[in-house]
Amino acid sequence: MSDDERKPPGGGEAEHEQQIRALVARLGRPHPSGGTVIERAALLAEGADFDATMAWILAHGGGPEVSAAAPRAGLHGSALGAAAPASGKPRRFVLPAGALTR
Repeated sequence: MSDDERKPPGGGEAEHEQQIRALVARLGRPHPSGGTVIERAALLAEGADFDATMAWILAHGGGPEVSAAAPRAGLHGSALGAAAPASGKPRRFVLPAGALTR
């Protein structure tokens, strides 16, 4: 998304919100919860205003995906827990069902 697409001149906040909603809808995928999941890498690769997009996701009830698998001890425990990124930053964000239509 170019700088012109991020904040259109004279377009206002309503148009900016529509552009973010369209971006999230395009990059998002269905989540088993019925909502939408979007990859952090996809947002970063898109070149969109990441901070504005994250603020929009949080404002619409979204948040980091919570891993369902608990860490396990043992020989292969660390490999099973490798789903969490080493940086501590979530890889995916989940929006609740209907968040893209509100």
